[in-house]
Formats: sequence, structure tokens, C-alpha cells
Amino acid sequence: MASAPSDPRPVFGRVDRSGRLIGAEPALEALQQAAGSRIGQTLALPQIAAVAQLARKLGIPVARPAVAAAADHDLELWVRATPEGEEIALVIEGWNVRPAAGPRLASLLGGGSEAEASQPRFEWATDEELRVISLSPELAEHLGVDLAEAAGQALTRLVKLEEDEAGEMPLISAVAARRGFSAQRGRGRSQGGKSVQLSGEVVTGADGQFAGFSGFAEVEGAEAPSTDAGRTAAFDLALDEALRSPLDRIIETAQRIVERADGPLRSDYAGYGNDIAAAARHLLSVIQSMSEDPSNGRTVDLAALAAEAVVMLDAPAEERGITIALGANAPLHASGEERAVIQVLVNLIGNAVRHSPAGGTVTLSFVRTQGTASVTVSDEGPGIAPGDQQRIFERFERANDEAGGTGLGLAISRRLARSLGGDVTLDSAPGQGAQFTLTLPAA
Repeated sequence: MASAPSDPRPVFGRVDRSGRLIGAEPALEALQQAAGSRIGQTLALPQIAAVAQLARKLGIPVARPAVAAAADHDLELWVRATPEGEEIALVIEGWNVRPAAGPRLASLLGGGSEAEASQPRFEWATDEELRVISLSPELAEHLGVDLAEAAGQALTRLVKLEEDEAGEMPLISAVAARRGFSAQRGRGRSQGGKSVQLSGEVVTGADGQFAGFSGFAEVEGAEAPSTDAGRTAAFDLALDEALRSPLDRIIETAQRIVERADGPLRSDYAGYGNDIAAAARHLLSVIQSMSEDPSNGRTVDLAALAAEAVVMLDAPAEERGITIALGANAPLHASGEERAVIQVLVNLIGNAVRHSPAGGTVTLSFVRTQGTASVTVSDEGPGIAPGDQQRIFERFERANDEAGGTGLGLAISRRLARSLGGDVTLDSAPGQGAQFTLTLPAA
């Protein structure tokens, strides 16, 4: 099973321009296999892949915290991605094991606390010069700062540090000594900023040198974000409409380019049109998420996330001549967590690609019911016997050994889905392919 490496040194990997993991030390390779993929295929760990994509987009080194799901636990990681030519060099540190997120119904059955799961998280991280790398939305709100503008600013520009009883500032002393610290009192500098108490641990780079801090803030009297209807209307409907209209026109025009509706066009220009349409659709999803009522819980678009997962698996599918048919032409909203849903979809689609015959088709279909939203991934493989259909959801179990894999992908997928209040189910018969369905609560 994928777990923390016994050697505390950093773990290295490399990603090519297509997002494939082309090199990895054993600990990272084990995570890739646990996610249902392998070396040479698309990096199937969404949060790590997102850091690599950001570094490629910006053209500079990027460091971010990330979480990867293993079979029965999660791993908190610190990922540094550095562009090197057309490849991205990965350095992964931390490897802190934490309990896997439990199902939402556990609190009703005496297995967990829903109140604990809903508590706001006050997390922060800086580089070696105390410039902010990441700041949780809850902490940004408490400090009275704009989350987008906080990135790259010195932490001391956001928080006015205060001396302790001995006349020292623990954070400043920790920078000098390159060590962790706690009980650094401070207050947000912006109007309305509140008091905090910071604690942090040292983050080291691939060379073992000091690379910054990652930590938490204790907030006195902190309350979970308000769900008052007057405050949740964070995005004015008039502005919403004003942005949707031009973006719709951009998507329509870009799609005409892709389809060459106005005449012949070079393939690379048609590809640019596809990129424009994809970017505009992403902006639309951002606008939609801003205008939705947060009191209904975190909302994701299953169709959009499925499209993102398909892009991540284009390369291995193309290598085997397999077509992935995405049968969705409208958003399908569900309650869930974006990266967890993507990891489940990458597992299910990757599994279908591996088990489909060369030149076959993997089909994604979407259904909404009264209380659920679901996506079904269907392949044209050999199918699964009734006696094996529950066994393959157990850890290290596989339908057959010829297709490869570690037997962890489906176990992780079901665990993640159930932690979101949903499930992964199977409908199959020998010789009739397999249909795996991810079902989530409707939003």
C-alpha cells in the first residue's frame, strides 16, 4: 500500500509536457499505482498534478501543500514543481499520514462528528522569505485580506506581529534559527482584521535547505462562515449576467472554429479554438460557483470534472486507439469536493481504458434523479463475473492480472465517494463489459 517512505529525504519525480509521470522514486510510484495508473501514464494524483500544471503555466518554481488518498489513510504532502525545459521536476516532502476522511453518515452512527468536519481551517504557508504561498479562505477572511491579492505578499504585510512576554517574536526567532515555532501573536493589518496566534513547522527544499514554513493559526472566538442569505449573495446577479453573455459568445465562436463551420482551417488553429472554448467554459464554471448559495454545501459540476478527468487520460487512451465518449452537454451539479471527485473519475476512466480492447470505446453517461447525480463509466472489456464484483473493491484485489495495476484504485474510489455521502457501484457480466457508477448527493 502507498504510505510514507521510511527514508525522510525528499522524493523525486518528473512530469512531461503532456502531464505524464515519466520518472518517480518508489514512494511516488506507489502512489501513482494506488491511484490506478503507472509510470509513463498521466499523473493520476490530482493535487500533485495541479501544482505541476501551475508551474508549467507560470514558468517558475511553485510549492504548494497537497493531499493524496491511499487505501485506508490520506497523506499530507509538500510539493515543489520546477520547470526544466519541457518537463517539470517534482520534489515531494512531508508525507504526514492522517486518518482518512470518514463518511458523512458516520456521525449518525456514532462513528464521527459532523461538527468537527464543518469547522473552518486556518492554514497558511510561506516561502523562505516569508512570502505567502497559500492562505486558507477562512484565515484570509479573518485577517480581512483579499485571498487573490495575498499570494506573494510578505506575511508581515498581512499580519502585524506582536512581542511575547519576554519581548521576543517567535516567528522572527524561528526564521533566524531555521526551526518551528508556536504562539506567535498578531493581528490582521487590514481594517477589520482580527487577532491570531500562529504556529508553524519548517519546510525544507530538495537540497535540505530551509524553504519556508507551513502551519496553522489559532483564532479566538472563530465562527464558521455565515450562511446568511444576504451575505451569501457574493456575486451580484447583474454582473453575473453581464459576464455570462460575452463568455457564451466566445464559446460559440470558438466552437465554430473547432468545427471549421466557416470554411477550411489548419488543424493547429482549430486546436487553438478548442483551447479558447475550454478556457471560457472554465470561467463560466467559476462565475457559477461564485453565484451559488454556499448554504447548500460545496457544489461541483460532475460533467465538467469528468471532462477534466478525460483530458488527463487522453494520452494513454490515444496510445491504444481507444475513444472516450463524453455524453454530457449540460452541467450536472452534485454535492462533493472537486479534487476527490476528479480522483475517483480518473480511477474509473483509467480502469476502463486499461480493460477495453484496442480500438474500443469508453462511454461516460450522466443521470440526475430526485436526490442524486451520477456518472457511469462503461467499457467494452471482458466484464466481471458476479462472484468477483464485490471482491474487486477490496484492497489489492483485481479482476485479472493481465491489465496491471495494484488493486487499490477501486478501493480508494469507493472510500472517497462514501466520504462525500455517495458511492461507487458496479454493473457487469462476463462478455458484456463493465459499468462503474459514481453517485453523489444532488446539489
